[in-house]
Amino acid sequence: MAHTPANRWMPLIGGTMLNLVLGTFYSWSVFVLPLEQEFGWVRQQTSWVFSIGILTMAVTFVIAGRLHAIVGFRPLAAIGGVLFSLGFFLSSYTSSLTVLYLAYGLLAGAGNGIGYSIATPVVTKWFPDKRGLAIGIAVGGYGAGSGIFGPIAAELLIPSVGWESTFRIYGAVFLVLSLVGAWLLKPAPDGYTPAGWDPTQIKAAVARVGGETTPAEMLRGSSFYFLFLAFFFGAVAGLGLISQLVPFGTEAGIGSVALIGLVVGAIGNTTGRVLSGAMSDNLGRLNVLKLMVVVSAVAMPALYLFGSNVLFFVVGVFAVYYCYGTLLAVFAATSADFYGTKHFGVNYGLLFLAWGIAAVAGSQLAGFVFDTFGNYQYAFFGAAVLSVISLLCLLAAKNPTAATTA
Repeated sequence: MAHTPANRWMPLIGGTMLNLVLGTFYSWSVFVLPLEQEFGWVRQQTSWVFSIGILTMAVTFVIAGRLHAIVGFRPLAAIGGVLFSLGFFLSSYTSSLTVLYLAYGLLAGAGNGIGYSIATPVVTKWFPDKRGLAIGIAVGGYGAGSGIFGPIAAELLIPSVGWESTFRIYGAVFLVLSLVGAWLLKPAPDGYTPAGWDPTQIKAAVARVGGETTPAEMLRGSSFYFLFLAFFFGAVAGLGLISQLVPFGTEAGIGSVALIGLVVGAIGNTTGRVLSGAMSDNLGRLNVLKLMVVVSAVAMPALYLFGSNVLFFVVGVFAVYYCYGTLLAVFAATSADFYGTKHFGVNYGLLFLAWGIAAVAGSQLAGFVFDTFGNYQYAFFGAAVLSVISLLCLLAAKNPTAATTA
């Protein structure tokens, strides 16, 4: 069944728009100081808001994957957008940590997980010929969200109207954008192939052979666990280091370090998702992942050694975020290559749990290392070691369907 290429770009736009909204979850840091100043909370208390949200996101991502075929992609995307927007809106009525944990942590976190589970499987089926690029663009929207809405909140809205009104404005804006994005996320017809595309011409490095793999079958193979560990260690390294960039930059004397972290980090994160996704269509998923964790292993110690220089700090932050963004795009495409698209929602959801665990463990581990040793050297060099471990896991991972037909 062939369709004109133009038909498939609207779902990609819709998925990118939805993820742009959901990615604003990462701009949580701009609300931390105003809330702490108003209520007298300490960082250990407010940091749990983000941790609860990340864990909730990872769990609901898996649950939503099982609901794709039952509820449908568009309704689930709308539900995710509504919950996420409602979480922001209700956060404006924060009067205690419990309210904030429930609104931003659980409600917005659940909407984040449900909504984020939609775009990737939809665009995967619309773009079998450019899977890495399409997924990279869609999840690149997620990476760009904090870089767009974070500075707007920090520099314009919060100083002029306060954190309460900022939450309410974003809740309303996000509701409109997410519902439009959900409406555009029309799933591909069964058997869809792009007009003029010859599946036999797909690059050998990304070719997939064999049938669709169920979650149970996937969990019986060793490749899933190597991918899971590679994703986990790579994400722990990236997220742990990212959590220390602002205090490290401040100690190193870098001016406007928070703004640099938001803007340069978002650019690097988004660029990594899009460009590495496109590269993986030609070079192969595992090859690109291996390359990026090697770059991480070099960039992280280099950032510590030369990060007091403003130019190198900016370049280093970009590199760290670029490599981290690569993980989110290329692991998703790898899951589709290894296990097919029929059960992609659950299969990738289970793999995505590695990121959810890493998101909580990374910042906690980096903070523990700093508190224990009193400087950032061990955190930066330790992150490089974790990147090497991720590389070893990737070297052990093999496409299971290719192996069974070799």
